[in-house]
Amino acid sequence: MVITEKINEMVKKLPESSQAEVLDFVEFLFSKTETKSPVRENREWTNLSLSSAMRGMEEEDEPQYTSDDLKECFK
Repeated sequence: MVITEKINEMVKKLPESSQAEVLDFVEFLFSKTETKSPVRENREWTNLSLSSAMRGMEEEDEPQYTSDDLKECFK
């Protein structure tokens, strides 16, 4: 018996409320595999990297530099 047939036979034996839960879970699995495209995964890594790099900076009151630090100096 093929897996889909086994699943179908078992689901038929469940009460309707449990069948609805199975459907929700199957839809969740489907959306999870569908949304893991390379573009989305790259965006997730970018967001993680940015949030890691900025960690702790949100607690800073003022910049640690002055306008003098921004002047170019040629020697």
